[in-house]
Amino acid sequence: MTLFGVRQWPDVRAGLREMRRVTRGPVDILTCDPVLVRDFWLYRYAPEVLDIEALRHPTVEELASAPGGSGTVRTVPIPLDCTDGFNEAYYGRPEALLDPAARQACSAWSFVDDRVREHFDTTLRADWSPAPGTRNSAICAAGRPTRGRS
Repeated sequence: MTLFGVRQWPDVRAGLREMRRVTRGPVDILTCDPVLVRDFWLYRYAPEVLDIEALRHPTVEELASAPGGSGTVRTVPIPLDCTDGFNEAYYGRPEALLDPAARQACSAWSFVDDRVREHFDTTLRADWSPAPGTRNSAICAAGRPTRGRS
């Protein structure tokens, strides 16, 4: 099993073949789909971050075929109250990404310059309001997937 790790491997195909070689049973890979990553609410505020994420992740088709044998692709829903620190987990609490420490936990933010981070901070703060029915509701709704794979 690998969780968001394949994007850091220098040779994804070789790494997945090795996982298959040393594993009995299924090989599980939890990752993001680079085709869908730009559909996320964050793209409105920091497109550079998600453009980087899309380039770092192998395609779902590459991942499904690399280990050998047959592959099954499943969409894994992210709960609204997910407390993990990956970018997509913040759609239910986007204001948490205003904390620089939260952004530092997501490696894609380390590849963008201060101008991108400042723009994100300024525009999200301008749109964010804690009052129900204001723009924050639209931000959260925009975080839900608009299309998926199964």
